[in-house]
Amino acid sequence: MHKKKDVSALDYYHRGINHSNEKLDFLTGYIGIAGIFKKMDLSDSAVYYARQAVGVVHDGSFPSKIVEAGKILTEIYTTRQVSDSAFKYMQIMMVAKDSLFSQAKQNLYFNEQLHQQELQQKIEQEHLANKNRQNIIVLLAGLTIILIIAIGLWRKNIYKQKSYVILQKQKHEIDVQKAKVEETLDELKAAQSQLIQSEKMASLGELTAGIAHEIQNPLNFVNNFSEVNAELTDELEQEAGKGNFDGVKIIAKDLKENSKKINHHGKRADAIVKGMLQHSQSTKGLKEPTDINKLADEYLRLSYHGLKAKDNSFNATIQTDFDESIGNINIIPQDIGRVLLNLYNNAFYSMNEKKKQQPEGYEPTVSVRTKKVGDKVEIRVADSGNGIPQKVIDKIFQPFFTTKPTGQGTGLGLSLSYDIIKAHGGEIKVESKEAVRSEFIIQLPAT
Repeated sequence: MHKKKDVSALDYYHRGINHSNEKLDFLTGYIGIAGIFKKMDLSDSAVYYARQAVGVVHDGSFPSKIVEAGKILTEIYTTRQVSDSAFKYMQIMMVAKDSLFSQAKQNLYFNEQLHQQELQQKIEQEHLANKNRQNIIVLLAGLTIILIIAIGLWRKNIYKQKSYVILQKQKHEIDVQKAKVEETLDELKAAQSQLIQSEKMASLGELTAGIAHEIQNPLNFVNNFSEVNAELTDELEQEAGKGNFDGVKIIAKDLKENSKKINHHGKRADAIVKGMLQHSQSTKGLKEPTDINKLADEYLRLSYHGLKAKDNSFNATIQTDFDESIGNINIIPQDIGRVLLNLYNNAFYSMNEKKKQQPEGYEPTVSVRTKKVGDKVEIRVADSGNGIPQKVIDKIFQPFFTTKPTGQGTGLGLSLSYDIIKAHGGEIKVESKEAVRSEFIIQLPAT
């Protein structure tokens, strides 16, 4: 058939049919002959042999062959336009295809089952092999551990003997070092005592120099004006002797002005001495539970009304924000009150000076806030005054340092406040923006 020798092919197909008793051979022969006749346009003969093939497999076996025979018959009857027969053999062909598909599906299912069984057997074999390997590993691990323990015990015994010798040697060295450390410690204690004494003397010298410098200024004024007054007294006597009463009045007026200046600088020296006494004296107050909010508000009103009494034209906005959850804290109320009063007075003074420089549009404002921050109580005192220049902000807690003009401050208020806060176990610091504002922050223990 492949060589297109149809006559010889028909002959061999007939021989195959005549010499065989197998259905498959009959089917192959009949379908082959039908196909050759169909190709040769001998449709009647093709129909005949195709029907013979269908008759051979009437029991439903060999569905693939039924499909081949049905296809030939369907095509022939379709060409002849015999629709009933074409439809009949098309149905036979479709039934055979379904059977063929079902058979293939069954074969696939069987193969899959077989594959699953083989896979399961393989897994079981692998599991058994793994279990055997694990048993061997466990056994080897056990033997290894026993060997390691045995070696460890042997080495431990050797190390124990060596360690005893080393420990005895180290003990001797430690005893020697201990003796040296004790000797060094005694030397350090002596050096420390000497250093503390040197620091005390240096601090005392620095403080004494500061006191002398601060007191010297007003004393110089007092001495100078006293000498001038002595000279004016001589002039007064001369003018009185001459009967020049106008000159006497002028000299008397000068004497009065100089006396006022002497009194002013004398009081300034007195204020410096009192401030130093406050610095040096140990506080006699006792710590007691105190409502810090009430204390801060009380001294704020006291400071403001004190300034108003001196300058009735001054007005300021007062803002307070007190944390009521703080409750009472253990402080010396007189000392903390002194700190707050000093901060308030400085704030009002700074704002009053700024008001004199900017009479229009400036609104002095001071704010006081308290807040509990962890185990601390924070007090913030802020003002809208002239602020503190950054170049001197690190010096403001030093004794005798002040930003106020000469004669208007002793420079001891903030220094004393610093010492009081430190004595309470707290801290005080400042944040400032020059010509805009200043804010002092006090932190005290909450207990």
